[in-house]
Amino acid sequence: MPQLNPSPWFFIMLTSWLTFSFVIQPKLLTFVTTNPPSNKTPTAPNTTPWTWPWT
Repeated sequence: MPQLNPSPWFFIMLTSWLTFSFVIQPKLLTFVTTNPPSNKTPTAPNTTPWTWPWT
């Protein structure tokens, strides 16, 4: 069964993984902007309790 022979497929997988990791990924990460941290303090939401009609 040729599927069990990892010789050609391992090299292809390793080459594609290294290409993605070292060439494509840094180019893609230059386009992605991260959200800057905000200095706002978190506020608790103003909620009102639910009034159940049967209580």
